[in-house]
Amino acid sequence: MTPVTLVVIAFALALVVMSFTFMGGAVIVAVPLAIAILIVVGLLDLKRRRNQAQGMHRFREQAASDKIEFTARDRQTLS
Repeated sequence: MTPVTLVVIAFALALVVMSFTFMGGAVIVAVPLAIAILIVVGLLDLKRRRNQAQGMHRFREQAASDKIEFTARDRQTLS
């Protein structure tokens, strides 16, 4: 399971517990709280993915700038 999935499952369980605790008043507290937490978790996941993509982009640029020199033996093998 991904960390995002675990957070969502834990939060859903907390909503159920909160609804029993407050006898129905949890909707007033829990729904806006749930929306806020899901937005924060989504933004954090988006940031993590963006950083991964930028790292891969930098790696590809670095690899493209490296010159490859083939020996005569390499050219024979490639032909």
